[in-house]
Amino acid sequence: MREQQTQTFSTHDGVELFYRHWPAAKSTDLKPRKAVLLFHRGHEHSGRIAHVVDELDLPEFDFFAWDARGHGQSPGPRGDSPSFATSARDVQTFCDHIVSTYAIKEENLAVIAQSVGAVVAATWVHDYAPKISALVLASPAFKVKLYVPFARPGLALMRAVRGNFFVNSYVKSKFLTHDPERIASYDSDPLITKAISVNVLLGLYEAADRVVADAQAIQVPTQVLISGSDFVVQRKPQQQFHDRLGSLKKELHILPGFFHDTLGERDRDTALSRARRFILQNFEHPVPRTCLLDADKLGATCAESESLAAPLPRNSLRDLYWRMTRASMRLGSALSAGVKLGVETGFDSGSTLDYVYRNKPTGKGALGRMIDAHYLNSIGWRGIRQRKLNAEELLRATMARLREEGREVRILDIAAGHGRYILEALQGVTPLPESILLRDYSDINVRNGGALIREKGLESIAQFVKGDAFDRADLAALQPKPTLAVVSGLYELFADNAMVGDSLAGLAEAVEPGGYLIYTGQPWHPQLELIARALTSHRQGQAWVMRRRSQAEMDQLVQAAGFRKVTQRVDEWGIFSVSLAQKI
Repeated sequence: MREQQTQTFSTHDGVELFYRHWPAAKSTDLKPRKAVLLFHRGHEHSGRIAHVVDELDLPEFDFFAWDARGHGQSPGPRGDSPSFATSARDVQTFCDHIVSTYAIKEENLAVIAQSVGAVVAATWVHDYAPKISALVLASPAFKVKLYVPFARPGLALMRAVRGNFFVNSYVKSKFLTHDPERIASYDSDPLITKAISVNVLLGLYEAADRVVADAQAIQVPTQVLISGSDFVVQRKPQQQFHDRLGSLKKELHILPGFFHDTLGERDRDTALSRARRFILQNFEHPVPRTCLLDADKLGATCAESESLAAPLPRNSLRDLYWRMTRASMRLGSALSAGVKLGVETGFDSGSTLDYVYRNKPTGKGALGRMIDAHYLNSIGWRGIRQRKLNAEELLRATMARLREEGREVRILDIAAGHGRYILEALQGVTPLPESILLRDYSDINVRNGGALIREKGLESIAQFVKGDAFDRADLAALQPKPTLAVVSGLYELFADNAMVGDSLAGLAEAVEPGGYLIYTGQPWHPQLELIARALTSHRQGQAWVMRRRSQAEMDQLVQAAGFRKVTQRVDEWGIFSVSLAQKI
């Protein structure tokens, strides 16, 4: 058996999670170091998946397996996590820890994950677009069989009344596997966590719905192992996920008679041999990832945006529905200050975003304030506010990084709106940046942004000027050369990758060597049709039709301009990402 070491790593919020490490059993001095990351089922811990290390028979690979928050020897309330998005971010932090601590490149990692762990891993791959070599998902719990009618809405209603609470698993060990030893060890294991919080359970459902629907965004070679007699999760979404995958290499295997514990079944050598072959083949014969630089002209999100832009059949039910929705928006604009501002300046304008950031319901009377509060609480605007917080966090962290490197902090934002997220990120920062240049195409934004600079007493270091964020030559000539460039909420509004590429190229020429770029993306949005059919943009009242960019596509555009991605943040709904890259 492999030698096992136990360690901990620190998550983004300072929690120390437990993990096991099995160093490679065979020397790899002449080859890059490689590793497999293992993610356990819900209710379980790394010890329950440790047998895979020896049974998979990959002696040249390091193996790592964690105990997720609230599981095994990791801290936290049993079966709980601050959010499902936190668990996905924990995977990224774990991956970063392995890369930096053990000198294993991200592209030399493979992942094997089971059940709830498989959904966490799939969400991480979808949202963060890591460049790992292979992903093996065993019995992914995209849809748990709750057996009680209306269980999911019922749990959501109870949570709204009671707050977070815990439910115990109904699954007995004899319905997980046919292996008598696994059944006995499950029943006697003191680290098994029978409870799961409703927050995690409902978060699991929401993330699974999104990842299955948008599996085309996943470019990592992926193998799906489905247990043929699974009493715990449903097969249909597993099949849909596989069929929609965007990877050039994908496999699906249905294992007859297998119960839910696919990798712990009595005949698990069938599943493990297929996983072993898949991992080795992807390391020995890697296939270049699909180039997504022309995804604006060909592919799923191109077709999606064209469909949203197409007019509906006159007087069809959908046409009548959206006409009524537009009429209600016009009615609401007479009472709600936020809706009125969106109608007048565009729901994607800098003025609207600044209003959303301030998040203070305003309108005519109590009814107007109630309408405005409902408007400001929509999922898209909540995501926008979280994007602002994530951008401010990365701004502060990058300013500190520049100071540690002994460099000046010279900030450039090429489409700043009113510049609120830049200026409010400076709170508590010492020393302040040497210079801040905010630009925007809109005279209104330049005027109001300048007023915000004066309000905060930053005239000595900050200025706001009019400028075109897509003028490559103009950007490249900016002086002094920025050490930290920011582009937030801009590229999401323009489908054309050539425009975005030119803008990024201009930024690459402007930024000092070794300088940084903070950029945002919108890989997912649950209200795309509402936005396209009912809201108008800043461009002379045109319909606001957005083309989503997967995180992989956005990262490729940034890489093509000459930047290397460093880290990323994403909101709990997977709507808006904020990333940091360095000019190479």
